[in-house]
Amino acid sequence: MRTPVCDFVRRYAQSDALRLHMPGHKGEGPLGVEALDITEIDGADSLYEASGILRESEAQAGALFGAKTFYSTEGSSLCIRAMLALAQRHAGGGRITVLAGRNAHKTLLSAAALLDLELCWLVPKKPDSYLSCPVSAGELEARLCNMHPRPAAVYLTSPDYLGHTVALEEIAAVCHRHGALLLVDNAHGAYLKFLPQSRHPMDLGADMCCDSAHKTLPVLTGGAYLHIANRLPQLGAQAKDALALFGSTSPSYLILQSLDAANPALAGEFPAQLAAFLPAVEAAREALRAHGFALEGDEPLKLTLRAKPHGYTGTQMAQALGQAGIVCEFADPDFLVMMLTPRTGEAGLARLVQALCALPRRAPINAQPPVFAGAERVMSVREATFAPREVVPAERSGGRVLASATVGCPPAVPIVVCGERIDAHAVACFAYYGIKTCSVVR
Repeated sequence: MRTPVCDFVRRYAQSDALRLHMPGHKGEGPLGVEALDITEIDGADSLYEASGILRESEAQAGALFGAKTFYSTEGSSLCIRAMLALAQRHAGGGRITVLAGRNAHKTLLSAAALLDLELCWLVPKKPDSYLSCPVSAGELEARLCNMHPRPAAVYLTSPDYLGHTVALEEIAAVCHRHGALLLVDNAHGAYLKFLPQSRHPMDLGADMCCDSAHKTLPVLTGGAYLHIANRLPQLGAQAKDALALFGSTSPSYLILQSLDAANPALAGEFPAQLAAFLPAVEAAREALRAHGFALEGDEPLKLTLRAKPHGYTGTQMAQALGQAGIVCEFADPDFLVMMLTPRTGEAGLARLVQALCALPRRAPINAQPPVFAGAERVMSVREATFAPREVVPAERSGGRVLASATVGCPPAVPIVVCGERIDAHAVACFAYYGIKTCSVVR
């Protein structure tokens, strides 16, 4: 498989060209990669009007994923905004309703504010964590039957930050029966396509989805894909315009080369490497279970522990691993999240298991997180986002209306949504998760 973007940039770097174009480093600098960092010079193509090497590379990625695929150098955040803009256009424009899982990344809120979307929320009956929103096809069916007007799109996060997935194939059938597009934030699941049996959203009926290639594939940070089902050619034809609506006019050619270089690996050795690594991951899970650890989620390459049954908070467990030189993806009072890839290797897994099993077992921590799954909507996301605001201590925010999402990244999932009134349950959650201040409507 060709790597047209990488090949062009390497040829240019090896030429004796006098660089009278951006960037200002002129191909030289302390990082050692400056010679490969270019802009849209003649022959390099232009990401949002791709007709040359970028178009060829994206077509190769699309063939791998079985979809119409477009590159992003601004992560899945850009792809999410473009997905929602395309859903709006598909519905004929104007204000549309989107039914979304409550554990959505904050980018959904910024997209709703910019596009003036009406958001309705799918909230789990028994919320276990604000990071998860388990929803069944039956629950979605019941909700859609009682919504008037019907939403133009259903937006779900699968896998979520803790490694839970939902039954997308059944959910897609429900969405299509009700005339709603299914949009999936698959930021954590690009590799699902390359499992021995694909679990990728585009193979399970999604109409559009985003993948953060950099999260689970050998791609530089910021590399991502927007996938559109081949059965929706009209949306594929508008995708570049939707991406350009929100994206930088200076996309990173280092990231584009990384996406381009990933294609031969994904078409070649990566699926076999992944298949060979999965049994080692399962063996590590079993070793941890045998040692008394409580595991969470069903995503193959995410290892999530419930820390409190072992006598630790997730944060304490992450700190202990840090002292052993093991750096985890995320920790909060309840969970410890570790992201694996074949490059972790069996030796890396063994090191992790050894470090975890060396932690002294302590009396379980029985304190549970405060339960919170939504609040009173006072104004739209757009109204709250653009309203005059002030910052107040979170402990004194009760009764106020949230102006902007109060979250850190990771995991960037808001506890309260812009335009909702902060109640006592929300204040308790802020305290539990260490949120000190809130931006509220003045």
